[in-house]
Amino acid sequence: MTQTGSANGVGRGIAIRIGEKVFPAVLNDSVTAGQVFDALPLCGDGHRWGDEIYFAVGVDLDTENLQEEVEIGDIAYWRPGRALCLFYGRTPASASELPRAASPVTVIGTLSADACALAALTDLNNIRVAKQPS
Repeated sequence: MTQTGSANGVGRGIAIRIGEKVFPAVLNDSVTAGQVFDALPLCGDGHRWGDEIYFAVGVDLDTENLQEEVEIGDIAYWRPGRALCLFYGRTPASASELPRAASPVTVIGTLSADACALAALTDLNNIRVAKQPS
């Protein structure tokens, strides 16, 4: 079961730019999500692992409520890779239709847009995560 905390979005709206596409998202109220929000903007080159895009952001953050199985549309922090992960379907570790991380992650938020649109992206270089303007 996913433990994403409160995703009320007050003050924690973000925008994830991948190529020409922008994916709005909301971070939850976890400590890790707060650390990510405070560190923004973050950039990295993306990689695919099944139906997951992950990209190193170079920050070492706290983790909490670690889990391997997540929901489609979840955004997570993966501490071993110091990376953010965007889940939009099955991964090589999946035992069901739900995404499963390579190792435990901290879910920090949820994409507000259709996560399946991530599948069509071809250029994963220079992914940028920033605070949404108020």
